[in-house]
Amino acid sequence: MARRKKGRDIHGWLIVDKPAGISSNAVVNKVRWAMDANKAGHAGTLDPEATGVLAVALGEATKTVPYVTDALKAYRFVVRLGAATNTDDMEGEVIATSDLRPTDAQISAALPAFTGDIQQVPPKFSAVKIDGQRAYKLARDDAEFEIAARPLYVDELRLISRPDADHAELEMVCGKGGYVRAIARDLGAALGCLGHVHHLRRIWSGQWEADDGVSMELVDELAKTGELDQYLRPLEDGLHDLPELRVAGDGATKLRHGNPGLVYPGEAEYGDEAWASEDGKAVAVGRLRGSELHPSRVFNQ
Repeated sequence: MARRKKGRDIHGWLIVDKPAGISSNAVVNKVRWAMDANKAGHAGTLDPEATGVLAVALGEATKTVPYVTDALKAYRFVVRLGAATNTDDMEGEVIATSDLRPTDAQISAALPAFTGDIQQVPPKFSAVKIDGQRAYKLARDDAEFEIAARPLYVDELRLISRPDADHAELEMVCGKGGYVRAIARDLGAALGCLGHVHHLRRIWSGQWEADDGVSMELVDELAKTGELDQYLRPLEDGLHDLPELRVAGDGATKLRHGNPGLVYPGEAEYGDEAWASEDGKAVAVGRLRGSELHPSRVFNQ
């Protein structure tokens, strides 16, 4: 007999404005506990010292995480110029310094090389797997290893302000898989002055903005009361970038059983990925083949 999952069958998204000093997984675990949810996950890790949007998926919303991680995200960050660290942020050990300080014009002139489709080498202190082991664990053991460059799409990278000669504030809009710490490291290297991230905030992710997120103080305050439910966003928010198709006839029943189901015509074309809805609720995600949606994910909400 299968073991019954503990917690409520609650489905949707809680958008948290993550504070510094806590890991993304710790936020997810706290939210799951506070809302007594039987399942939770998140869409895009933030470093422990980073702040901003952390989208926590609950219940069936966890099935939409891949569509959220594919969305563009924006980061505002401060680069400390003149020093490199082994972690590429302020938490690490300084491994090299430079007296050179670039002008605002020199920084702006260097930024186009980091936009568009680029190749980026993740930091050694990251969760990238090397022969089955996390890179950060190897780095902590002083192991010698290399990380292969990975593709990254950077939609925009611009200089926002220059608080002083040692610091530059930038804003970046990018696709999934990007490391802001690597941008700071590589920009410092390109300018000849070295650099690392001094402060990092994810200001928006897809359609969600950090300023609209709930605080961890509120999560603690309303934990186990059921009052956090009022801040829950619908599961369908995670399908924002996919076309919606309404089910026709007994299409919903067939889709819920994992079979192709009839849908009404919409913005999706043959072969497109789309989601089917009944009374505004997501039933399934799949590929449109003629007048039927062939499901790849089915929602039970």
